[in-house]
Amino acid sequence: MVAGERAGANLRRAVMTDAGIIAAYNIVMAEETEGKALDPATVLAGVEALLADPAKGFYLVAEMEGRVVGQAMVTYEWSDWWNGSFWWVQSVYVHPDVRRQGIFSGIFREIERGARKLPGVVGLRLYVDAENLRAQEAYRRLGMDESNYLMFERGF
Repeated sequence: MVAGERAGANLRRAVMTDAGIIAAYNIVMAEETEGKALDPATVLAGVEALLADPAKGFYLVAEMEGRVVGQAMVTYEWSDWWNGSFWWVQSVYVHPDVRRQGIFSGIFREIERGARKLPGVVGLRLYVDAENLRAQEAYRRLGMDESNYLMFERGF
């Protein structure tokens, strides 16, 4: 376990028994940041699928007094341009009771430390809703730069 930034949180890789709280936080985060209502069964199955297959990625969670209070998921993208992998930081959530206490900063810095230790990792990426100005400012404070890329998608 790694100590969190200022809040005294412990950081660790998530395990299968964390799936329920991670899924619940994902659902709250989607509603809070994008006004999207997610299907709980689908989200839980998605969290469990990632936790069961390390090739998909991992979750890092922050705990305080035995309770998960924050999370971020990392997935991998191969870049032929860079001959390496970018780590995508996703599903970021910090419980409202402990926001603005350095929980996400601790999570992000631990992800960055882990990525920098691996020679095949060439950078970190994340996406953020265009209207989520608070998150954008938090990412800038952590040294992230706004990319010149726009994201497009087509859901099925």
